[in-house]
Amino acid sequence: MREEPIVNRVAQSALINIDLAELPPKHRVVELDLVDFLEQGLVLREAEFRTQLNSIDKALFDSAYVRVFCSTQAIIPAWAYQLVAVELSDYAEKVLVADVQGFNLIYWIDHINNLDMSPYKDGLVLLKGCGDESIPQAAYTLLAQRLKPLVRKLMFGEACSFIPLYKK
Repeated sequence: MREEPIVNRVAQSALINIDLAELPPKHRVVELDLVDFLEQGLVLREAEFRTQLNSIDKALFDSAYVRVFCSTQAIIPAWAYQLVAVELSDYAEKVLVADVQGFNLIYWIDHINNLDMSPYKDGLVLLKGCGDESIPQAAYTLLAQRLKPLVRKLMFGEACSFIPLYKK
């Protein structure tokens, strides 16, 4: 008895798989903790803060997404965050005051909004999900919305077990 070779029908199909884990954002992420600017770990003084901020090597922030935060319970005045944003805006791609989850969400939304959607036009597209917990669900939601007007069929999940989302 002759055995038939195993054929991967998914690989041979016209199905276009999109795995966001394989399409990560390309911008570097730099974190700026304002705790390093506090006097005795408690107070932020404007004059000293400006001096310290001016002395930072701005090349560290070149084309990066910068997350600005304070890792202690110190009260940071609102003007301090604005000053950081103004100082770094000529170097950084984007300066954000956010916790890790909020930053990650904006980082991915910007990335999805800048993806080239032309390869998916009129395609049968499977949006692979559930694989990487560092990718926010909102990224998949936004990608599905961007794909809907372009594709013939949109599915979510794995090739062996998917949920149809849209069919033209």
